[in-house]
Amino acid sequence: MATYLDKIISDHRAWAKSDTRRTGELLKIALDSEPCLGFREALIGPGVSIIAEIKRRSPSKGDLNPALDPVALAKSYEMHGASCISILTDEKYFSGSLADLSNVRSAVRIPLLRKDFTISANDVLDAKIHGADAVLLIVSALSGHELAELYGISKEVGLDVLVEVHDEPEFVQAQDIGADLIGVNQRDLTTFEVDPDKALTLSTLFDASTVRVCESGISTTDQMRSLARMGYDAALIGETLVRSSDPGVSLAELIQAGMGDM
Repeated sequence: MATYLDKIISDHRAWAKSDTRRTGELLKIALDSEPCLGFREALIGPGVSIIAEIKRRSPSKGDLNPALDPVALAKSYEMHGASCISILTDEKYFSGSLADLSNVRSAVRIPLLRKDFTISANDVLDAKIHGADAVLLIVSALSGHELAELYGISKEVGLDVLVEVHDEPEFVQAQDIGADLIGVNQRDLTTFEVDPDKALTLSTLFDASTVRVCESGISTTDQMRSLARMGYDAALIGETLVRSSDPGVSLAELIQAGMGDM
């Protein structure tokens, strides 16, 4: 029986196969585009930084905020202290687009992550061309060869790479390609259920040089304080913010809690 992830990745591979654009030509455009802001660097500092996410829906929850204005929300995130912004660009499953990424890039001055199911070189180059400063690579969605190749292309065009893992073997794969920014996704991408203990379980695997990000299932100030105690540098938060009646205020409260005892 196919899982959520199987279906999503299958669709993305089909789209990539139908993409007739020449990678070499896109590479030239990407290399000539505006230099990236430091996504990884922006997450290093006191307390737990927040990567505030823009998404209209999810496969597991359905519509979250289908009428949201990406530019207005991004400006609010920036004003209320987000270190970076994550933008879902998957259209079929998350109702996002590359246009959202481009429009937000024109409106804010903080680093942006293109969050998508990246499976081809053209995906990476599109991210750079449309104004991203980082891309997401999901270990469970890629072969070892693909992971290393896409990581190398990302670095070649100046993008930071958030490498997403779900367990210890995937964490080792991320380390093996030299990842210096690793996200522990507490959501199981086969069932889309959240395991709130995963961040703690994998926190001991990080070395001092790797920026630590916790993804999914973070919604309370107590959770932010807990991430601070575990040594996480950042949290990626989406659903809680896009469903809030005042995302900026909710964001500011979570940032304050992430400062821990400082």
